[in-house]
Amino acid sequence: MDNVKFDEATQKELATFLEREQAQARINSTVHNLTSMCWDKCVTSTPGSRFARGEESCLLNCVDRFMDTSLFIIKTIEGQRSQQP
Repeated sequence: MDNVKFDEATQKELATFLEREQAQARINSTVHNLTSMCWDKCVTSTPGSRFARGEESCLLNCVDRFMDTSLFIIKTIEGQRSQQP
């Protein structure tokens, strides 16, 4: 496959595919980091069939705060992009 040339439509399709795959990889990484961070912060005992009340509340709050922060950052970045010439 040395020096393979693709037409413009194929190049655009490949670029779109790569962007989607990279976005999916970022989402997977974010979910992994969120899971690890919230688990380490909130689960203080050996889990049984259920989380302790405090652990469950902490996990829910941790995820909610993470999502709120992520949405705020995304909206801020989108706002900045839309203001650029």
